[in-house]
Amino acid sequence: MRKTIIFGEDYGHEVVAKTLLLRMAEAEDISIETSVRSCRGGYGRMMNELREFAEELKTGRHQLPDLLLVATDADCKGITARTQEVMSCVPEELHCFTSCMIPDPHVERWLLLDSRAFKSVLGCGCQAPDAKCERHRYKKLLREAVTNAGVTPQLGGLEYAEDLVRTMDMDKVAQLDTSFRKSVSGIRSFLMKWSMEER
Repeated sequence: MRKTIIFGEDYGHEVVAKTLLLRMAEAEDISIETSVRSCRGGYGRMMNELREFAEELKTGRHQLPDLLLVATDADCKGITARTQEVMSCVPEELHCFTSCMIPDPHVERWLLLDSRAFKSVLGCGCQAPDAKCERHRYKKLLREAVTNAGVTPQLGGLEYAEDLVRTMDMDKVAQLDTSFRKSVSGIRSFLMKWSMEER
C-alpha cells in the first residue's frame, strides 16, 4: 500500500485532490493510504505550514510518504510561478516525492467544466466558465450553478466536489483546462512508477 499525504490550501483543495488521487489510483488498481493536512488562513499560512512540515519529513519526525501532493490555487500567478513557489518550500531531497495540483486560477472552475457531470450530480447542467482571473469569481459561479439546480449550497457548492470529481469526464476537463491536465499528469507519473515497481 502506498502512503500519500495531501497538503491542501483549504477544504476545497483537500476534497478535490483526495478524490482525484483515489479515483486515479483505483483505475490503476493501486492501493493507497491517504492522509490530509489542510490549512486555514490562506496561501501565506499554507506556505509556512508546508515549509515546517517538509522540514519535519526531512528530519524524520514523520514517515516519508510515497507522494506528497500539494494543492493550492494559482491565484492569477500562473502554474509555473506557483509551482516554483511551492517547491521552494520543500527541501530538494524531497522533490522526488512531491507533486503539485495547482488549479489556474481557482479550484472551483474545475468543478464547472463538465456540464454533464454537474447534471448527473445535481440534476441540472451548468455553463462551463471562461478562464478569467478575478478574486472569488469561481466561488460565486459555483454557488450560483448549485442554486440554479434548485439546491441551497451549504458550503458554497464544495459539498458536491467529491461527487463531481468522481463523475467528471477527466479527458474532457483536461482538454479544457491546462492546469487540470498538468495536475493529472503529475499524479499519473507517480501511479505509473508504482505500477512498474510492483510488477
